[in-house]
Amino acid sequence: MHLGHDVYVWLAVGALVGVTVLTRSFFLLPDSEPKLPGWLWRGLRHAPVAALLAMVVPDVFLSNGRMLADWHDARLFAVAAALTYYLVRRNDVTGTILVGTGTLMLLRLGFGWA
Repeated sequence: MHLGHDVYVWLAVGALVGVTVLTRSFFLLPDSEPKLPGWLWRGLRHAPVAALLAMVVPDVFLSNGRMLADWHDARLFAVAAALTYYLVRRNDVTGTILVGTGTLMLLRLGFGWA
């Protein structure tokens, strides 16, 4: 690499850091809680679970960009175990994650499932 390219890369990295810090710090600036309508506050309670589902669901039902063709997949049984735990113990998201992850690890590492 030559010097001009290095300067460009460092300027780009610095700009990305600056934009990230600027956009993430707006929540730290106000002295008081922002005035948001009640419906928005109620909706924001579900944001973490919605984000988790948005990451997990495609990984469970897709393999290499295609729908699962075989039901003999450890992910499906891990989801079933986690869902059962969640329905029995309402609103225990941490426990649900632990049960699902534990089931997945047991089936993959213990029984050699794919």
